[in-house]
Amino acid sequence: MRLTVREAATLLNAPEAKVYSWIETGDLPAHRINDQFRINRTELLEWATERNLPVAPALFQDADDDARPLSVAESLERGGVFHDVAGATRVDALRSMIGLLKLDDEGDRETLLQLLLARDAAAVVPVGNGIAVPHVRNPIALSVDEPSLTLYFLREPVDFSAPDGEPVYALFFLVSPTTRLHLQMLAKVAFLLRNPMFREAIRGREPAGRLIEIARGIEETA
Repeated sequence: MRLTVREAATLLNAPEAKVYSWIETGDLPAHRINDQFRINRTELLEWATERNLPVAPALFQDADDDARPLSVAESLERGGVFHDVAGATRVDALRSMIGLLKLDDEGDRETLLQLLLARDAAAVVPVGNGIAVPHVRNPIALSVDEPSLTLYFLREPVDFSAPDGEPVYALFFLVSPTTRLHLQMLAKVAFLLRNPMFREAIRGREPAGRLIEIARGIEETA
């Protein structure tokens, strides 16, 4: 779905004039249709995530979605949190991640591994402060009932060419049943990552229970 400049401005909580400025300088991808700019939702989320800009998660919820909102806390409970994950390079880290991933079908594990190795640098997007998230343009969609979010803490920080130059020590991995749910969940993860308490918990490599507790508390009060 393509957004108007006004809709994009609402998503980004930014003035329309600022959005036009981003478009005119070529910073924000946009398409001119009938003399009006239109912005792709996926490209907008990717653009905002790479720049660590706030995005309103609720606005990525389609009108025909289920009434029960997606929960990062519940998805993290399903996926789990792994500490001391081995991998001195991007490829080694991705191999370790897939090896630990909770999957019902082992065939999916091999498929995911080959997919991520083929993407390599495009598999995740560093968002700064040593944290990386799944790449927006290439979501992982498998035959699962609900989104599953996994957090990995690397034993050694790895260079993922982050904008701030910091090596990555914490990586999120998201598996969803559909691309639409992937985008919605990723928007919620991006929202949580802007919360100082959640980021501090990640920086402190807190246990799974504590991270899930903090995520649930933030979501309940948002």
